[in-house]
Amino acid sequence: MSLRRRAVIGAAAALLIPLAAGCGSSDESGSGSGAGVTLTYWASNQGTSLENDKAVLQPELDKFKQQTGITVKLEVIGWADLLNRILAATTSGQGPDVLNIGNTWSASLQATGALLPFDDATMDQIGGKDRFLAGSLSATGAPGKPPTAVPIYSLAYALYYNKKHFAEAGIQAPPTTWTELVADAKKLTKDGRWGLVLEAGSPVENSHHAFTFGQQYGADFFDSSGKPQFDSDAAVAAIKRYIDFMAVDKIVNPSAAEYSNNQSVADFASGKASMLLWQAADTALKSHGMSPDDYGVAPVPFTEPTPPGGKHVNSMVAGINLAVFANTKHKDAALKFVKFMTSDAEQIALNKTYGSLPTVKGAYSDPAFQTDVVKVYQQILSSTAAPLPAVPEESQFETLVGTVMKDLFADAASGKPVTAATIKSKLSAANQQVKAGS
Repeated sequence: MSLRRRAVIGAAAALLIPLAAGCGSSDESGSGSGAGVTLTYWASNQGTSLENDKAVLQPELDKFKQQTGITVKLEVIGWADLLNRILAATTSGQGPDVLNIGNTWSASLQATGALLPFDDATMDQIGGKDRFLAGSLSATGAPGKPPTAVPIYSLAYALYYNKKHFAEAGIQAPPTTWTELVADAKKLTKDGRWGLVLEAGSPVENSHHAFTFGQQYGADFFDSSGKPQFDSDAAVAAIKRYIDFMAVDKIVNPSAAEYSNNQSVADFASGKASMLLWQAADTALKSHGMSPDDYGVAPVPFTEPTPPGGKHVNSMVAGINLAVFANTKHKDAALKFVKFMTSDAEQIALNKTYGSLPTVKGAYSDPAFQTDVVKVYQQILSSTAAPLPAVPEESQFETLVGTVMKDLFADAASGKPVTAATIKSKLSAANQQVKAGS
């Protein structure tokens, strides 16, 4: 999802309401394909602020108008509001022509019928699917169906570590297993500094780590038929491992139980913590005054030995997708805009600015995407990242399981024991909420 903050709000029941007629730009001028057409575009918050995004995007939209004669009316929407705005648009008919969505919402929104399918013919209109990275395309809808979005910004999780802190503690290389991470973090936790910082008050951030840890521990949060199984023994063990960084290992500041708005990035940048698990944090760290020379970036560690059924996964396939409302009055113009935003030139310009990764192969010829940090992310996305479950109830997983973890962190911060039985009980309750809404 987003570079700075991802949020999923609302129930999957709302996601199943079909798209109302009449959605799309109210501008009726032109044929819907060229000069004189006005498109409405909802962009997600990718930069340091909504105003920053407007400053980044408007020159690109002006460039598109110069090339095509098509005007794009921009609105940047924060992640806390974006999904609810999209759901409201599907029922009111008052929505945009083109919009950004978190890639983990793809299957949920696909199930509404609200978004235009990118079948082979539609893909050809934007230059063909072979331009895109296979990993990025894997998170654009349910398997076996035409995607209902295309990727625009790619992301993955990595481990950021403070080089100076590591050198002072005599740690010569970043950890590759969770056991090593805990041991290193205990050496680093001293004098008011913590070995690791987590955004533990964010349900969505928690759910992303639940997925990754779950994969490593052999947990699938949905079975092959799409039914939730949040409370499996493997899921309990995976989530306990994550909560225990605070509850048992004491390497995470208890105050992090309330972090939900990039406070973890600020703590890492200011030297209050020595390690950070985050998606493409470089731009955010720079905004907090941290130099790239001050930190290293490595793949997220793995569980070792691998539990039964465990997979070699250390990140979700994260990122942002670009979609078109199915009943836009300006389909051809909207697809021209999608083609423009996913062109090599725009992918280079936008992802350079945002610190994310291009979703098209041709953009990687630019030197900006040949650095050591980018190579780490490319390795992760190409070999050890996996997409979140492509089921309509995925957004409920993020909300419900992420909130359970937020509550468990609150218990840990207050000194209450967090046991496997407690975790299982809370996950079982979350499981039943999804079943009740199915």
